[in-house]
Amino acid sequence: MRASCQCGQLSAEITAPTDQIVACHCHACQRRTGSPFGIIAYYPGEAVRLSGTAKEYSREADSGNRFTNGFCADCGTSLRFRSEAKPDAIGIAVGTFADPDFPAPVRSVWESGKHAWVTIPGEIQHFPEGRR
Repeated sequence: MRASCQCGQLSAEITAPTDQIVACHCHACQRRTGSPFGIIAYYPGEAVRLSGTAKEYSREADSGNRFTNGFCADCGTSLRFRSEAKPDAIGIAVGTFADPDFPAPVRSVWESGKHAWVTIPGEIQHFPEGRR
């Protein structure tokens, strides 16, 4: 599978499937995406080959862990993520796959910040804050 930014300069080749797809409603993810939530698929680091030049922004997540966002310096697309909570994983923004058949999230976190009109369908785990 291949994910890429809008201009194609930053990309990721994925060689393994994942079942770690997370919808996050925290305010930082809302600001990061410009939408009511972000969805990230986490893969083992060895299953991800990154190419292109990313600029990074690191912050303390609501969980207290460091969260680093790698985005394209040309078009601004957030593509990849690293979290202290998942040190051996690389997160990829689901929208960067541009695949309408991409699997649904397995959990929804920080729902305390979820917009009232947002509904996450399916039988998934729901957490008012992070998964603890």
